[in-house]
Amino acid sequence: MSAAGRVVVVAGATSETGLAVTRALTDAGAQVIATGRSADRLAALRDAGAQVEVADATSREAMTSLAAKIGPVDGVLPLVGGWRGGGGLAGQSDADFDALLPALQAVRATSRAFDDALRTSDAGRFAIVSSTAVARPLVGGANYAAVKAASEAWARAVAHGFAKAARDAEEQLHAASVVFRAKSLEPDALAAAVVGLWDQAAVDLNDTVIEI
Repeated sequence: MSAAGRVVVVAGATSETGLAVTRALTDAGAQVIATGRSADRLAALRDAGAQVEVADATSREAMTSLAAKIGPVDGVLPLVGGWRGGGGLAGQSDADFDALLPALQAVRATSRAFDDALRTSDAGRFAIVSSTAVARPLVGGANYAAVKAASEAWARAVAHGFAKAARDAEEQLHAASVVFRAKSLEPDALAAAVVGLWDQAAVDLNDTVIEI
């Protein structure tokens, strides 16, 4: 298997990381659907070869509409995220926590909207970007680590859903949910790891944590 010919949704793609992932996937022969809330910011992704769609990755309604529009999908990668922290425990403000929550909301919205499509694919892949802070949370990043930990828990539940559906249908597992963990995210390293998701069988990938 390879990424060639795969249809991959990169949700919340209007960042340096989103552009790197899009370029790597298109170079590998995949068809990329890149989403963002700003048409202007999607222009660079269009130039990189992606089909672009103005859509809010944190909205289940928007992602469900997109799923119905584009049809079969082989991969989904929500990239909504960012860092807010510092100031010790007292500095873990509600405002910062609220600003970090869209990352979890995007994981929930995209996984729910594309669940059927990924399970129907012969090589469905759902992947999220997390942080090594989950394994060793620091007081100045408690909000951030908590949101990432919740996102990982959700992605593992998605993995269980894939496995259960295959088991109940008495079919081979074709879909996998994966967590990428990074200490300091390097866009090119993530891009290469995403392309590599189709180099391994789902049974070997599902419910795994890959450090990049």
